[in-house]
Parts: sequence; C-alpha cells; structure tokens
Amino acid sequence: MTASPFFGIAGAVEVPGAIDAGVPSHYGNPNIEQRRLAGGAAVVDLSNRGVISVTGPDRLTWLNSITSAELRFVQPGESSETLFLDPQGHIEYAAGVLDDGETTWLLVDPQAVEPLVAWLNRMKFMLRVEIADRTPEFARIGFLSDEVPATVPVASGSGIPLVWRDPWASVVAGGHQYANGQHPGADWNWKEALVARTALGDVASTHPAAGTLAAEALRVAAWRPRFATEVDEKTIPHELDWLRSAVHLAKGCYRGQETVAKVHNLGHPPRRLVMLHLDGSDSVLPTHGAPVRAERAGEQVDVGRITTAAIHHELGPIALAVIKRSVKPDAVLSVDEDGQLIAAAQQVIVPADAGAVADVPRLPRLGAVRRP
Repeated sequence: MTASPFFGIAGAVEVPGAIDAGVPSHYGNPNIEQRRLAGGAAVVDLSNRGVISVTGPDRLTWLNSITSAELRFVQPGESSETLFLDPQGHIEYAAGVLDDGETTWLLVDPQAVEPLVAWLNRMKFMLRVEIADRTPEFARIGFLSDEVPATVPVASGSGIPLVWRDPWASVVAGGHQYANGQHPGADWNWKEALVARTALGDVASTHPAAGTLAAEALRVAAWRPRFATEVDEKTIPHELDWLRSAVHLAKGCYRGQETVAKVHNLGHPPRRLVMLHLDGSDSVLPTHGAPVRAERAGEQVDVGRITTAAIHHELGPIALAVIKRSVKPDAVLSVDEDGQLIAAAQQVIVPADAGAVADVPRLPRLGAVRRP
C-alpha cells in the first residue's frame, strides 16, 4: 500500500512505535489538533485501518449468529459494533458495523484484517455470504461532528453514504453499562467515513487534519475501549464495559455467550478498566503495556498494565489501564516506565462489584458449620 498523502501536509510526523503505524501521529501540535478535532474542524487519517465487506442475503443473520451484537434487524445506513469471541468468551476481534442494504461493512484494526477474513471464510459453510478485504479500495476518515465535512467525498453503497456512527455515546438496546454516574462517552460524537483511496489526496489538501495522537487522547477521555490497545488474550467484554455498546444480553446463542451471561449474571470480571490521571511533572508518558503498581505491605506489586496513555488538551496526562478487580478504588497507584515510577490517581470506570446482576443468594456449603 502506498504512503498516505496526509504525509504531504506540513509538519506530518509518525511517532516511532506508534500503535497507528502508516499514518501521521501529529502535525506539529497535538493539543491544537485536539481542540480542532473536538470542535468538528479537523479530520483524522485512518487509512491504515481495515475495511472488510460481507455480501449475500444471509450476511446479517450469519453475522448475528457468530458475534455478540444483535444484527438481524440492522437497517440500511444504521451503524452498530460487535465482538467476535472465542468459546471461553475472550475477545478475538472487534468490528464497527455498517450495512447499506446489500453489503455489511466491518471496520477493524489493521492487524485483524487478514486473520478475521480467513476465519470468516472458514465459518460461512453453505450460507450465501461472500467475504472480501476492501482495504486496498477504501480508506477511513475519522471526525467528531454531527455532519460529514463537505470536503470529504464519502463513498456510497446502494445509494447509502458509508458513514459509521460510533454507538459508544449511549447504551445500546440489550446492552448494559457498569460505569456509575455521568459518563463522558455521552459526548463522544465519533464518526468514520469510507472514501475511495484515490480520493485521499483531495481530502488531505482541502480539509484541516489532526493526527492520531489527538484522536487517541479524546478517546481515552471518553473511556472508549479499542481492540488494538485495550484487548489482550485474556480480555472479556465486561472488563472494558464493552457490554455498553457491543453486546446484546438477550439475543440467541453465539460463541462465547455462556461466559458473557455467567459473568454478567452470577460472577464478576477478574479485571476492570480504569482511567488514570498521571503526574506530569517529569514529562514522561508511559508506553503501552507499562506495569501499574500498588503498595502492599510496604512493597510495590504489579496490579495491571497501561493500555493507552495520552496527553489531553484539558486533563493533561491520562491513561486507560486494566487492573485487577481486587484493587481498592482509593489505592495509591503508580506506573513503572523503565524503572521510573509515575504517580497515578485512579478514576473508576468498571466498579469492583460489576456483574452478579441476578443477585442470586449464595447457599451455604453442604456440611458447613454456621458460626454465631
């Protein structure tokens, strides 16, 4: 794939080791770019990310049967998102979903494209569906505004503009939110437009751009999980509060559904997502995977890991982290970045008591002695 034309914009830089490789991380001033993006005055080049198409009359019922969301009734132009789980309920892939009446478009992180296409082809059996990687044809452009910028030539399918609207702004039908109180995701007005790759140069030359660092900082502030950063091989949806937008708790069976129901109704997720407010006095931002530590018996012990860290234009240095459920909300935390400890204040997203909504009373063990 050729280099993105957004690198032709003055100041365009790709930060070494960036999660979003192949597109500009920033254009010289991420804070100004954040303000423009948050105000609807900038777009983000997401042309490194994947686009998969699923066509055929069985596409929605088939995808519904193998993923976590209710997709059977998605109407042309409607957006959704869904998770592909393994039999134990761990997240294998995540996808934004957009249907145009003839094709279902799956928006995925770049590392998921090839394995997900291969897996979907193995799972189609005799059903009337066809799967294709459309990333070479279509690029994704992200923005935060009610309307698509006039300078973005949105592709269409069956006469439907291909614009995905992130459902994170509210709890979807059949979903569930663990976070308490006012949710910052309510203001997350994120959209992504599909454009022909041949039109990327026109977008880059006609509309102000923000780098992926700006988009990631705003995402962290909205507590919005992402597959490429927040998910590891053990992640279940409950840990990231992803039942909020990508899981329907009352639909039929699908792979991993037993774990989703059991943890939600009877158990608790073993880990939980938090947002950390980081000490920025040393100007050190932790990297993905940096250990999160808490003091126990006078020693610093690992209790989790950083998933995404960013510098927000208003909040300063912040991060999403996945930590053990047993960590108390008022625990004093720090992040170990190559031996340097960064103080961190915890803001609870997924509470320690998340799950067990069925409130089934625990029965005493047979033969157990009751103590007064």
